[in-house]
Amino acid sequence: MAGNWKMYKTGQETTAFFAGFNPLVAGTANCDVVICPTFLSIPAAVAAARGTVTQIGGQNLFWAKEGAYTGEVCGEMLVAAGCQWVLVAHSERRQYFNESDAETLKKTQAALAAGLNPIVCVGEKLDERKGGKTEQVLIEQFAGGLAGLTEEQFSKVAIAYEPVWAIGTGQTATPAIAADAHGLIRSEAEKRFGKEAAAALRILYGGSVKPDNVERLMKEEQIDGALVGGASLDPQTFIKIVKAA
Repeated sequence: MAGNWKMYKTGQETTAFFAGFNPLVAGTANCDVVICPTFLSIPAAVAAARGTVTQIGGQNLFWAKEGAYTGEVCGEMLVAAGCQWVLVAHSERRQYFNESDAETLKKTQAALAAGLNPIVCVGEKLDERKGGKTEQVLIEQFAGGLAGLTEEQFSKVAIAYEPVWAIGTGQTATPAIAADAHGLIRSEAEKRFGKEAAAALRILYGGSVKPDNVERLMKEEQIDGALVGGASLDPQTFIKIVKAA
């Protein structure tokens, strides 16, 4: 169960969040709990989560280890800061920064090389769903952003299905719609990496996940977790989602 804080919370606000969240999440053993704060709040999050079950991730990374890439952060820097996870190709990165499937692959490979666990995001836009292109989009994103990995690399990747039309809109894919998309992704994984790898693959659902819909989503066999946006910003709200696992 992963929380993506996007561009919210200062370091001080991050510390305050964990002061409230740590007692609530203590003893959780049935799932991995991950929080992805802003780059500047990672040190505060790592310090506040130390000794708890919560792991920290970055929201993005660049594919080079170092160089003249103003404004970018590499995987090794995230690891040095205390991160264990990183989001790759979130729909907002694709939308606002024109990240491509080819860049997704390079970033995923860089994350793995640095020792991070990547959560690679895929999903269709509203016009693509209305046009009946959901399957085509997911197949293309898998082929371009994930199929180029080795079997060993793929075994360390989680995938987040996030229908763009359901992110921050209040709309949520029905459990059946989400499960169908997850099943398609798992089918593509089986074609490329084999039945065992596909069965072991964790696929998270992301798209306006809240306490009042998470239990219905998690009852679907194909859904292995959630990538949560706004609902992860409040300790009391996020712990309800974590417990739904």
